[in-house]
Amino acid sequence: MLRPLWKPSLALAGTLAATLAAAGCSDSDAATSAFPAWQNTQVNAVSRMAVAGGVVATTSMKPDGALETVAVDLRDGRRLWAHPATMSGRLPGMGVSAPAIVETAGGQGVVVALDPAKKGRWNATLIARDARSGARKWTRPIHSTFGPQRCGPYICVSEHTALAKARMVVLDAATGKQLWQLPGISEVEWSDRDRVLLLRLAANPMVESYELKTGRLQWQQPIEQALGPGIDLSGGWAFGATGEDLVGYVAPYTNPRTKKISTFGLFSIRIADGTINWMRPSVVRVYPSGSPGFAPVVRPVDRQGVYGGFARLDSATGRVVGQITAADVPGSGWWLAFPDRMDKLGFLKHGAKGTAFDIVSGRPVPVEKERGWSFCVTDPKPLPLRGQAPGFYSTAAICEYDLGTGKRVSPATAPPPWFTGSHDGWRLWRDEKGALHAVNDHTATAPGMYG
Repeated sequence: MLRPLWKPSLALAGTLAATLAAAGCSDSDAATSAFPAWQNTQVNAVSRMAVAGGVVATTSMKPDGALETVAVDLRDGRRLWAHPATMSGRLPGMGVSAPAIVETAGGQGVVVALDPAKKGRWNATLIARDARSGARKWTRPIHSTFGPQRCGPYICVSEHTALAKARMVVLDAATGKQLWQLPGISEVEWSDRDRVLLLRLAANPMVESYELKTGRLQWQQPIEQALGPGIDLSGGWAFGATGEDLVGYVAPYTNPRTKKISTFGLFSIRIADGTINWMRPSVVRVYPSGSPGFAPVVRPVDRQGVYGGFARLDSATGRVVGQITAADVPGSGWWLAFPDRMDKLGFLKHGAKGTAFDIVSGRPVPVEKERGWSFCVTDPKPLPLRGQAPGFYSTAAICEYDLGTGKRVSPATAPPPWFTGSHDGWRLWRDEKGALHAVNDHTATAPGMYG
């Protein structure tokens, strides 16, 4: 399974069994009137958002359960166009696939998404459209795929994923011409105009760097070198870039036959040459929290499966910059909550008084005036998608809570940068009704919880 969008489990919130799939906050207003902001309530976004060339693209669900690719203007949220969308071969644990969007050499944006096939032996059609007009540029028939991804100025697609002849192809975004290919299934974890870092999905998964124009292999690094033998990607993973490094997380997976838990943890790789910078085996990433490459918060798990406290790591060094001991973790019935700057860790109890700690010193703080961001919905329902396998969830969003009362804060404000991330000063998110929101508050470009 690829990059599962984990659905939270109350008993193990933010740990091994946590799965992101809640819906977002309702009627949230875009930050403050001091910055350009907009909201678009005409969509029901259920996937991540892709941004390039002044256009935002996402997958939206219509009232009848059908999917569509929607493009809106980044400056004002105005809907530009929409076309039917589908998924063919994507696994439920991966969440709904998002379109890929690339700004070509001529400055034109191209949105690439999967459309339903009209007829014939193919299950879907990969279609590239002009980002602003929606005019069709090129098509490619698809049997099965996990969806398109941007890789620098190109489009990367793992296709035939349900067949033995699975491969990843690199396509020219403007023409659809195939430039090169690799056998097997790969996922893009980072790219710039010259290089792409791929996670190769195999019995021995590894991160590999390729020259984008030629497909020449530059380096490869087996994940087992960082975390040890016994890697199984079925539990999911996440990556995030920080400066010159790529930080990766592999989640644990319990084999239903052997009952053994796979190897898991965090590690950092130098983008330039694949050198391992640091490793933190046997820790689970908690949710909600920042990208592994921006603000990783983890919880250690020992060989007996006993959870420890919580630790905030420095993504550049892997060092612990603050932690809450296991003895300070309250009993049950809580959900993690972090403030805007992630300098405190709160244990939210809905409708009741929670607790909070300074994450650097580890000391408790008075909870009466503390606020924290946590999931809006703790028991999300799967999306009623038409013609798709059951078990898909929309991407999660978070709401602000008063930790002293366990109630939502009203009126709602913009979620923090560690959750939304930022693209050229713009921050985007969805609310629990699927509406899109954005604010241009000049936050430095950085990944959010979803990358």
